[in-house]
Amino acid sequence: MVCSMQKGIITENWEKVSRDVVYFDLETQKTANDVGGWDRKAFMKMSLGVTFSILEGEYQIYPEDRVEALIERLLRADKVIGYNVLRFDYEVLMGYTVLDLPHHLPTLDLMLEVERVLGHRLSLDALAQATLGVGKTGDGLDAIRWWREGKVLEIAEYCCFDVKVTRLIHEYGLKNGELFYMDRFSRKQKITLNWV
Repeated sequence: MVCSMQKGIITENWEKVSRDVVYFDLETQKTANDVGGWDRKAFMKMSLGVTFSILEGEYQIYPEDRVEALIERLLRADKVIGYNVLRFDYEVLMGYTVLDLPHHLPTLDLMLEVERVLGHRLSLDALAQATLGVGKTGDGLDAIRWWREGKVLEIAEYCCFDVKVTRLIHEYGLKNGELFYMDRFSRKQKITLNWV
């Protein structure tokens, strides 16, 4: 399944991107409790994965029966960008491959970058709401429930939106050198970044 978008991106600080930068997210069939804990992510099984390639200008949706094509696509990328991909998404995908994906894929994990600056984690939703003024359309547990109900289209829409939000957060951070979040006192806080 393909969703077309404008090819390439241009911002005032960038030339047209010609490298193959791929934004990525996946959803699972099972919860950590279903498989015996968070240390068993490889057993959570992918329901579907989504990529957006800057070079190709389109979203690709990969159901579980195309997981090998997804891994091959990520391996062809010059850089993979995602949110919590190193500690979660790649761990799930490693249930389908012998490759140690964190060592094979040049990756920018936005969650780890934010954690490095702040000293604690933030959700993608927290960044999206404070920086972009939009929130996520659901969460991972919704996607698992939709999987169990056979609502694959809902999972695809949700996962595509997460990939889009990840891309917009990354582009905003590149262009402006900052992102925002609300602290526990509901005050808007700035995160200064140095992404390249």
